[in-house]
Order: sequence, then structure tokens, then C-alpha cells
Amino acid sequence: MTNSVETQNKCGLRREDFQTTVNGKHTDLFILRNSKGNEVAFTNYGGAIVAIMVPDKNGKYANVIQGHDSIQGVINSEEPYLSRLIGRYGNRIAKGQFQLHGKHYQLATNDGPNHLHGGKAGFNVKVWDATQVNDHAVVLKYTSPYGDEGFSGEVEVWVAYSWTDDDELIIKYRATTNKKTIINLTHHGFFSLAGDADPTPDVMNVECQLNADFFLPIDNTSIPTGEILKVEGTPFDFRTPHTIGERINDDNEQLKNGTGYDHCYVLNKPEEGELTFAAKLHEPVSGRTMEVYTTEPGLQLYTGNFEFGLKGYHGTTYPKRSAICLEAQHFPDTPNHPYFPSVVLNPGEVYEQRTVYKFGVE
Repeated sequence: MTNSVETQNKCGLRREDFQTTVNGKHTDLFILRNSKGNEVAFTNYGGAIVAIMVPDKNGKYANVIQGHDSIQGVINSEEPYLSRLIGRYGNRIAKGQFQLHGKHYQLATNDGPNHLHGGKAGFNVKVWDATQVNDHAVVLKYTSPYGDEGFSGEVEVWVAYSWTDDDELIIKYRATTNKKTIINLTHHGFFSLAGDADPTPDVMNVECQLNADFFLPIDNTSIPTGEILKVEGTPFDFRTPHTIGERINDDNEQLKNGTGYDHCYVLNKPEEGELTFAAKLHEPVSGRTMEVYTTEPGLQLYTGNFEFGLKGYHGTTYPKRSAICLEAQHFPDTPNHPYFPSVVLNPGEVYEQRTVYKFGVE
């Protein structure tokens, strides 16, 4: 299904509600539909995914990602990262400062004392050039100009969304630069496998499994301390499935620092850059599942700790801890931790990432 043909869609969204002009660039709604009739809907404003329509174990459809039902809703959202593309640097950089090729860089500090998710006007608020490749895929392109949000180099970014007949949302990223820079791209999907509602149920009963033996502890401003700790014997051990709510309120300094789970996990990788299993969620009432596979070394688990009931898609509301984010990425604050996997991109090199979100029931 392309965005050029109006047919009855499960998500109930209309193209005209997503069409406007922002800084001279046109926004639109794109709907990908597979052979089962399941859908992914998104806009080229920030690459915001506004609907993923998949059935529960009884065949009942619901939207399992948090989003908005109009372009004005997206633009004016109280949650500016809601299910959007993130760049140039996903997650935090301490005090917005780092050194690169002997030069000191100062970025915007838009999250307390730190830089978060690319700054005040990151990739999440850019209108991307969109090209429909076929019924199952759209390519988004954006050229981040030299000095964009304080970063060096002009960076060409290419992101493809594709939706397979196996209910896999595949996000592929590529980026090149004309000057040495840093890059850490991700997608900030807020997943609610129970289905968006008013209010959307909390995620306390969702079972979570993470393929990670280690995680990165954080300070009270959510910056990694530099340690890499074993999950064993902590509330961060999801090597076997546990519900989110089982330990989230434990008397634990790390949980207090993150106001819940808001931590980067070090994924178990047989080989760097290999596409491997990262996580699985299971929502027991609906039976819906979501598996995550990625080439990235890290996965940020965030449990919607700072959601506060914002209004979303078709009158739904998103209270505290009504979503789980599983953001595939390099580690937070990497430029200030030389032993973390590098985020430096040089001219002539190609940044690449592949992350898969696979939906099912059991």
C-alpha cells in the first residue's frame, strides 16, 4: 500500500490530516501494509511512527505504538521524541561537551546539565525527504548541515522503513560525512503492546527479556559513570523473562537515578556489527509479543517514567509508564569514555545500522 491510494485502513488515519508545509518542506502520511493487512503508518516529520496495527491472540486489532493522529499533534506534542528518529546523537552527552581531533565542542544542554537526543532541534523535528520504494518500504533522507546543533561536518543520512509479511518492522540507517564527526542514531518507539487506549494500560505486567549480561550504571543526571556492571543479582537482570513491575520500585540507587528503568544494556554479541537477538516483550492479556534484533552494541530500556497522560492517537492518553522503549544504539556519553565502542565517523566511511522489531502473539 502506498501513500498515494486512499483505501480503508485499519489505523483510521487520513493523509490530509498529515499534509502541511514546514520551513518550505511538505509533510505527508505513509502507510505500509503487508499481505496480512497489518499496517505501519508514519510521517516524514521526524520519521514519527504514528500507528502499528497488529492483532492480539483473538484477532482483535489495536495500535501498539504511541503517536498522534495529525501533523499538528506531532509537531506540538508534549513528548518531542514520541516514536521518532533521533540524531545526530541519541541519548546523553555529559554537559554537552566532548573533544574531537583536538577541538573542544559545546552542544546545547537540553536535559538538565546534559545534551540529549541531538539537541533542541534534532532529527526528531526535521522534515525528511521521503521516497516510496515499493508497497512495503519508504526511504527517508536528510542532510544535516555543517554545524547543525553544534556538531561538525555535513552529514547525509538515509533511513529506510520496511514492513514484511512476517510482521517485521525493519529500520535501516546509513550516514556519511565530509568531516570527522560523531554519530549515534536510533528510533525512539514508545511501544504499548496492550494497545493504545484512554488511558493506555501501564506496562507493569509486560514480560521483558534482554540478551545482555552487563549494563551501564548512571549518575543522578543519567550520565554513565563509566562502569560496566554485571546484571546478575540486580533488578536489571532480564536474561530470563521478568515483568517490568516486579522490581521497578525496589530500593535501588540505579532505579532511583533513572526514576525507573532508563539504562543502556551491553548486548551480548558474538561478533561486532552482527544482527543478533536483543530483546523480547510479551504482554500477557493480549498475547502480543515483540522481538528486537539489532546490529548495535547497546539497547536503552526506558519505561516511560516521565510520561504524564499526554493525549495521543484518536483520543488515547499515555500515562506514566504506559510504554516501553527499546532504543538500539551505541552507548550514552561515548565521546567522553574512550573504551566504549567508537561513535566517530570519518570521511569515506559509512555508518550503518539495522534494527528489526518483529510482532507476534503467543
